[in-house]
Amino acid sequence: MPVIKAGWIIASLIFVFVVCTGVTENISGVISKRLIETANVDSIAPGKQLALQYCGMCHLFPDPSLLDKKTWIDRVLPNMGLRLGINETGKDPYADLVPEEQPTMRKLNVYPGTPLITKKDWDQIVQYFESEAPEAPLPQKKHDPISDTCTLFLSKQISFDDKPLPKTTMLKFNSASDEIYIGDGQHKLYILDNHFNFKSAWNTESAPVDISFRKGAAPLLLTIGSFGPSDQPLGRLLSFDTSFTTPLPEINIDHLYRPVQFARADLNMDGKEDAVICHFGNNAGKLAWYDDFQAPKENIIKSLPGARKAEVRDFNGDGKPDIMVLMSQAWEGISLFYNLGNGGFEEKKLLQFSPVFGASYFELADFNKDGHPDILLTNGDNWDYSAVNKNYHGLRIYLNDGKDNFKEAWFYPLYGTSKAVAADFDNDGDLDIAAIAFYADLEHPENGFVYFSNQGNLNFHPSSPIEAASGKWLTMEAADFDHDGDTDIVLGSYFHTVGELSKLIDKGTTSFPQLLVLTNTTK
Repeated sequence: MPVIKAGWIIASLIFVFVVCTGVTENISGVISKRLIETANVDSIAPGKQLALQYCGMCHLFPDPSLLDKKTWIDRVLPNMGLRLGINETGKDPYADLVPEEQPTMRKLNVYPGTPLITKKDWDQIVQYFESEAPEAPLPQKKHDPISDTCTLFLSKQISFDDKPLPKTTMLKFNSASDEIYIGDGQHKLYILDNHFNFKSAWNTESAPVDISFRKGAAPLLLTIGSFGPSDQPLGRLLSFDTSFTTPLPEINIDHLYRPVQFARADLNMDGKEDAVICHFGNNAGKLAWYDDFQAPKENIIKSLPGARKAEVRDFNGDGKPDIMVLMSQAWEGISLFYNLGNGGFEEKKLLQFSPVFGASYFELADFNKDGHPDILLTNGDNWDYSAVNKNYHGLRIYLNDGKDNFKEAWFYPLYGTSKAVAADFDNDGDLDIAAIAFYADLEHPENGFVYFSNQGNLNFHPSSPIEAASGKWLTMEAADFDHDGDTDIVLGSYFHTVGELSKLIDKGTTSFPQLLVLTNTTK
C-alpha cells in the first residue's frame, strides 16, 4: 500500500537535527562541529555553502532544480525554517495539531524554540534557492508515449459495497483458499472469491494495510492505526481468526507507529517465527523486528520514520535471512541489513535519493536472467509540501552486479508513480511490468495504470486501457485468479476527497468502482 502523506508534518526536506540524532541536547555543539568539518572553499557561493552544510546534516543535498521557485519559497522553505527555529510569523507551529499529537511533537522538539541558525545565514540559503530554482517544474525527458490501446487485458468494474468514495487500502490474494482480501479506509475488511463475488465483511479497529497467510493457522493482519499523519502508536499486528474459536487473538503485537507492511521469517534462527515491521510513522517511526510471535520482544533496526517495505531473504548466501528495506521521508533510499547472527544486523546502503525523490515501492526481480535479484523501484509519492509534477518521478530498474551493488539501467518517467510489479504477463519468457500512479495530478487519469510489455534488452512498450481512467488506484495485486495459466491484475481505488472524484467527472468519467479487474487474455 503506497503511503499517503497529505499535509504531513515532516516536510519533504527535513533539517531537524533532533530527529536525525535522536537527542534533544547539545544541538549547537553538534552543528558547530559539523560546520567546521564540512566548511568549503570560498569559491562556493555563501548561500550554497550554507545549504550544503545544513542540508547534509540529515539527508542528501537537494539541488534547487528539483523544485520550481514558487514551491521552494512558498511551501518548502518556510517549513524548513521552522525546523531550524526560524519562526518569521510568530505563530505557535504546534497550534494546528490535534491535541493528541502535540505532546509527541513537542517532546521531539520538531520546531525548536531557539534558532539553530542565524537569521542572516538563513536568508542567504533562501536567496540561493530562489535564484537557482527554475521558474516552473522541469519537463520530463523524451520518452515513448503511452498507447491508449492495451489489448492484453479485458477490464471489468467491481463494486460490492455502497460507498460514495472508494477507499481501498489493501489487496491480497490467498491462492490456497482462492479468496481476495480487501482492506478499506473506513475500517473494513472484505473477502471475495476468485470470481470477485462477495463472501463476507468484517469490522476492524483501523484500516487494514497488509496481510500474510499461514498454512494451518489464521492469517496475520496488519492495521495502520491512523491512515492520516500521526505519531500515535495505534497500529496492530494480530491473527485474524474468522471462526471466532478463541476469545482473544492468538497473536497481538500492538503500539505500532503507523505500520504499513511486515514480513515473516525466523530472523534469529531459534526455530520460532519472527516479524519485521515497517513503522512508517510520521516524526516517530522505525524499522523493528519482533522476536517470537507468542511473546514478542521488540528489536529496533533503524530509529527513523519512513520505513516503507521490507524483503527478507538470504542475500549473501551465508544461510541467514537478511533484510532489504525501502526508506522514504527525508532519508530516502534502499538499505540491505546483513544478518550477523544472534539478532544483530549490519547496514549496507545500496541506493540513496534526494529528500523530494518520493520513493514509494520496490520489489525484487531478475530482469537480465543472471541469477541475481535486481530492483524494480517506483518514486512518485507527492502528498507533501511540494505537490507539483516532478520530472524525475517514474519507474526504475537497478541491475545487481552479483555482489549486492546496484546500478540504474532503465527509467521511464511517470508522474505520481506509486507501485509496480514484475511478471511475465504475456507468457513470452521475459518480465513485463504493471504500474499504477496514485499520486498523479488527474490531468491524465488514463495513465493511472500502465502496462509495460518487455520487447527485450530492457526496452518496454507502454500502454493503458481506457477503463483505467475510472479510479485513483492506490493498491494493486497480480495473480492467476481464474486459473487459466496467465497472470491477471486487480486494482483498488482510493479517493481522498470528493474534489478528486469531481475532477474525474470533469474528464468524462461516469462510474467509480472499488475495484478494476484486468483479466489476462493470453490464454
